[in-house]
Amino acid sequence: MSTLPPADTRRDGEARWPLGLFVALLVVGGGAAFLTRDHPPDVRLRRERRPQRIMGTSCRLMVVVRRSARSRAGAALQAAESALRDVERRMSSWIGSSELSRFNRGPADRAHPLSAPTLAVLKASRALFRRSGGAFDITCRPLIQLWRHAGKSGKRPTRAELRGARAASGWPDIALRKASATKTRASARVDLGGIAKGYGIDRAVDALRAQGAPGGLVDVGGDLRVYGLPPLADRWEVAIRDPFAPTRKQARLIGTLAIKEGAVCTSGNYARFSTIEGKRYSHILDPRSGEPADAIPSVTVIGPDAMRADGWATALSVLGESGLARLPKGFEAMLVLGKRGAARAVVTPGFAQLFRKRPPFAISEVSRPGR
Repeated sequence: MSTLPPADTRRDGEARWPLGLFVALLVVGGGAAFLTRDHPPDVRLRRERRPQRIMGTSCRLMVVVRRSARSRAGAALQAAESALRDVERRMSSWIGSSELSRFNRGPADRAHPLSAPTLAVLKASRALFRRSGGAFDITCRPLIQLWRHAGKSGKRPTRAELRGARAASGWPDIALRKASATKTRASARVDLGGIAKGYGIDRAVDALRAQGAPGGLVDVGGDLRVYGLPPLADRWEVAIRDPFAPTRKQARLIGTLAIKEGAVCTSGNYARFSTIEGKRYSHILDPRSGEPADAIPSVTVIGPDAMRADGWATALSVLGESGLARLPKGFEAMLVLGKRGAARAVVTPGFAQLFRKRPPFAISEVSRPGR
């Protein structure tokens, strides 16, 4: 779970660039590009929009339309942006009037009405908590707040403070019903920072489809989902950055993924971190121990929807290689392990089929029991 505030309020060093994905549209300076296939140049056009910050980060929307329907592109892009902002208004813990903030402030033993989208994300979060063995836990907001304060003060939490924050977290304090949620303890809090962005991406893709767009891309902070054919290509090619590159200007690629549709989400400790008492700590927390999850520099997850891919990228940052066996059917992943100069990547078989690595990374493939 994230411990960081929106990007425009982060301290130096806490957010140097969006996490490690981008979609290459052109061959530029040796960078990745779309896989090519000949198409008549008048078949498809792409239109893009880069809205002002959404969910505290950058956003890129793309729609692919036929020339005969070019006038619909603007409406499709607006619908996608509106879908993202609707999710933000409902689920952001940084917006005081959001449903989530009202629930967090609310009293115990009272039904708090929630919209269907917010309840859907809460229920998906509970399912992911169970499947991940507690590695993904939206109820650990007390821990998030504790470490966020530590990042600002530069002082590490005491053991007593960590015990108190862990005791204040937990699903037993929250009951989900058909149209509401109830807290058994007033201090119970939830934070959807590890999954709401993915849900918003999914809803934006739905909006593009509803407008009749035959292809599109929604990218929020480097997490993305694509569908349909890209312009002048037969695959979307997604480049994955090296987590050990010191700055954005010096970014290198681990490799590229070529996919027809689906979500690609990355989580890691290289771009978002805090320095406390001279030590660098990840923004991702292990809810089970209350400590930052610093062992895995980068995790990339591929799946049919961005909500679960987003959540599993966070969960695998906590679980590491052993967590790959927990991935649901249809999801694949890559973990970058080690350190600068001695890094390697572990991939699931399905990920390996779509991935083209670049040296000097060593790649090892792991089997998934029951697959």
